[in-house]
Amino acid sequence: MSESEKDRSTEEKIKNAARAVFHRKGFAATRTRDIAEEAGLNLALLNYYFRSKEKLFDIIMLETMMGFMGAMVFVFNDEDSGIEEKAERMVASYIDLLIKEPQIPLFLMNELHRNPAGLAGTLNIKSILFNSVFARQYQEAMAKRSGEPLHIMHFVMNLMGLVVFPFIGRPMLKIIGDLSDEKFVAMMKERKKLVSEWVAGMLKAG
Repeated sequence: MSESEKDRSTEEKIKNAARAVFHRKGFAATRTRDIAEEAGLNLALLNYYFRSKEKLFDIIMLETMMGFMGAMVFVFNDEDSGIEEKAERMVASYIDLLIKEPQIPLFLMNELHRNPAGLAGTLNIKSILFNSVFARQYQEAMAKRSGEPLHIMHFVMNLMGLVVFPFIGRPMLKIIGDLSDEKFVAMMKERKKLVSEWVAGMLKAG
């Protein structure tokens, strides 16, 4: 293995360890020593590749948000699908992601409270949403309603709430519903269809 390949491998090992620890503990509670131990490396080597916890956290946070939003950007700007199909694909994509990475919602929620403007600006979330094919289709759907049109943020909040909240409330919901991990995951998979139906109803109501 060449030196450059070795460097890339070590950097990736550190990033994977940092991702696991940050997702589990958040920024404030994580020490660089925790990341080094997770990676199976000494602290000096970690500091050689990443000079500070802040720099490493910024990289992990950006990659996590980009992964969380990646599917959304593609779906939002698909000219060949309607708004209901877009919603169905987004719901399925996010539920699959959160089943695989259940710690992401709490991690993002805590850290977005810590620095909402910085991350939103870096990823240009507002522009991605309001300049999308999805936004145009949403406005067209609202124009056909007999009642008052709903602001697009109501749609976004409802969609994210229906998908994300069960994962945030997972410990409590498992106790209330007497759900094993397997039953909880099965219920989340069932929600792919249910949430899509509820979203379609919201678009047509009024």
